[in-house]
Amino acid sequence: MPALPLFPTTLVGSFPQPEWLIDRARLAGRFPPRVRAAELWRPAPEFLARAQDDATLLAIREQADAGLDILTDGEIRRESYSNHFATALIGLDLDNPGEALDRSGHPNPVPRVVGAVSRPRPVQVADVRFLREHTDRTVKVTVPGPFTMSQQAQDDYYGDPETLAYAYAEAVNAEVRDLFAAGADIVQLDEPYLQARPEPARAYGVKALNRALAGVVGTTAVHLCFGYAAIIHERPSGYSFLPELADCACDQISIETAQSNLDTSVLKHLNGKTIMLGVIDLSDPAVESVDTVVERVRRALPHVAPEKVVIATDCGMKYLPWESATGKMRAMTGAAEILRRG
Repeated sequence: MPALPLFPTTLVGSFPQPEWLIDRARLAGRFPPRVRAAELWRPAPEFLARAQDDATLLAIREQADAGLDILTDGEIRRESYSNHFATALIGLDLDNPGEALDRSGHPNPVPRVVGAVSRPRPVQVADVRFLREHTDRTVKVTVPGPFTMSQQAQDDYYGDPETLAYAYAEAVNAEVRDLFAAGADIVQLDEPYLQARPEPARAYGVKALNRALAGVVGTTAVHLCFGYAAIIHERPSGYSFLPELADCACDQISIETAQSNLDTSVLKHLNGKTIMLGVIDLSDPAVESVDTVVERVRRALPHVAPEKVVIATDCGMKYLPWESATGKMRAMTGAAEILRRG
């Protein structure tokens, strides 16, 4: 992995998809898809892959032009952060989906588990190779975590939620290994449902994560958040599940602090972990001042060493206007420059 400066900057994962690629109003007017939602894409099927490549190149360029140190592919090819990977697995009936409550408490169509869950082939290896081909900076790729996927499914096969989570963990483990082999510098597991469902998370969430990371060689991260600000409007002031991640095998933990005005003293429980510190408010398209971002970072520094901080967005930028996203990235890099000077 290329050497990184103090206070490196990155996205949590997603960058806004352009209007010519996806129907953004239709995307924002529904809950994040857990099964496939092909109707969201604007190009005809025969042109879609090329259009996604073109939009991914734009996302990579915008991150680089803004000065980010760690780049993602913007998750441009995904209808949601989780369904791209989750629906590529076998053991699922996607034509006759089940139903599960989203973290908002509303029912949402989800994959229905009808057999042993497994990964028949790599899902995102081509995406990593594409990203690696178009930048020489540090690159990160995201994968939905096993606990979250198990909560976003209807189990008609295992009859035990913990066993289902472990099956997803095996699929994620195989994918993470292949992503590192394909050139990823950092692989991030997105686990928002650890926060949304703290009781089962405490029972087996970290165990599932550690199974997903078993034997993996490379820098790994886990992202927890309170949900997309465009969908979930009320933010608690603290995490219901976070100190428990001290026992996770991951190297980095990604949290949000801006939208919730999080009490950053909770970070003292994660000693030894690098903190991907969310300091960009995604509930407001207005671009924060550089000084505001600097102060949000400094709130955490009494509880985590500067060399253990990565400056990031609170969550994915998927629902933000393009111009807002580019401005917020520049606010992060401007803040990093100030913080590096002491």
